[in-house]
Amino acid sequence: MTGIVSYGAYIPRYRIDRKVIFKAMGWLNPASAAYARGEKAVASYDEDSLTMATAACMDCLTGLPTSVVDGLYFASTTMPYKERLNAGIVATALNLAEETRSADFCSGLKCGTTALICAIEAIESGRAKNILISAADDRLGKMGTAEEMMFGDAAAAFLVGNDDVIAEFKGSFSLSLDFVDHYRGAMSKYGRSWEERWIRDEGVDKFIPAAITGLLEKFDLNLSDFAKVI
Repeated sequence: MTGIVSYGAYIPRYRIDRKVIFKAMGWLNPASAAYARGEKAVASYDEDSLTMATAACMDCLTGLPTSVVDGLYFASTTMPYKERLNAGIVATALNLAEETRSADFCSGLKCGTTALICAIEAIESGRAKNILISAADDRLGKMGTAEEMMFGDAAAAFLVGNDDVIAEFKGSFSLSLDFVDHYRGAMSKYGRSWEERWIRDEGVDKFIPAAITGLLEKFDLNLSDFAKVI
């Protein structure tokens, strides 16, 4: 049975109170008051998505020898290098064998789940026994926007394999649609988003039911078969 063998995470120590953000920039977007609750994690000056991913992987491999890792997949939309294998840097920092297959998954905000599914499929095919996946981001939200309030910095990691599984993978169903609800150009510092109601009505309300229906049909299931939907 294939699934998650171990997991890890890393959250930077530094925090910023969202009320402080609203006090400074709320005049530009009064509606952002709805998000001015709690704190968000902020990476330090010497941290980025790559260092956070490395820390999450170290946490994930606690008590396990690095020799069990056959592959390392790194997923992020904020990789520090555009022409360098970022996953290779993580592999070196973890002292993984040079034969470890490393790959970067980037650009799309679902690159983390894509990396996870690719790792599971590689294990199910018998080409690997254990693959380490890490997703990390330190995205910047434009001043005065809801994204400035919402975006926090962190990383997560999973070791996927066939032995000592703590969470079995039952299956998946995916849709690939060019829905431009949010995007960021190659030379842009901040992302851009369309109007929230349009995203909800033309995106979420249509695509999520279609994905759920596709999953149910693919595996011959009914909604009554599920205790929880997240």
